[in-house]
Amino acid sequence: MLLYTIVPLHQVLEGWDRPRPEPVEVDLDGRTVLVEPDSPWGGRIVRLLSGNPDDFLDPAFQPGRRLWWWGPR
Repeated sequence: MLLYTIVPLHQVLEGWDRPRPEPVEVDLDGRTVLVEPDSPWGGRIVRLLSGNPDDFLDPAFQPGRRLWWWGPR
């Protein structure tokens, strides 16, 4: 892969060597989503697990959306 950019290489690769947390399956309004925890109280949606195409058009399930929960997961 070639990457042509004016951004310095150390900025492009920043955080590449840090391990990412394992995604957690969370039930959200009757649908299952994979959430990558970034704190003990929440995380970001990584992926929607659904067989219904209409679910993918709903902005509530879009990747990157922040979710909050209370208590440990």
